[in-house]
Amino acid sequence: METSRKVFAYITRGEENNKELLVFEYKGEPEVGLQVPGGTIGDGELLIDALYREVKEETGLPRNVLEFVGKIHKYNYYPAHKEKAYERNIFHFEYTGEKIDEFEHTIKSKGRDNGLVVQYRWEPIEDLPKLAADQDEAIELLEY
Repeated sequence: METSRKVFAYITRGEENNKELLVFEYKGEPEVGLQVPGGTIGDGELLIDALYREVKEETGLPRNVLEFVGKIHKYNYYPAHKEKAYERNIFHFEYTGEKIDEFEHTIKSKGRDNGLVVQYRWEPIEDLPKLAADQDEAIELLEY
């Protein structure tokens, strides 16, 4: 079975008892579901380099507003509709920038999502809606 390596970023903000997670939806495509920034690790690309690249491509947020907390989980995801496994590496960042409750970003990448517009917002972790493709699998491992 083919395996594709992925990185995902749980970007949080707020005080311990009131943590929020940065999530997005594709503009005009709510059926795709709520997601967190992430994507594929390129051939020969270091895990950490892929993480920072994907976060920058998908959010537009500069590195200086993201405090790296650490890696929180690694597991394999097996979607029912594909003969493929996804190695998921999930990392945690704390957002330290200005308070912005929602924003839009146009993805700039070499992938098929290039040019797509995403709408970001913050959701309370305690009442987090279900994320697409089980991207919320490791939420309980966050310290909040």
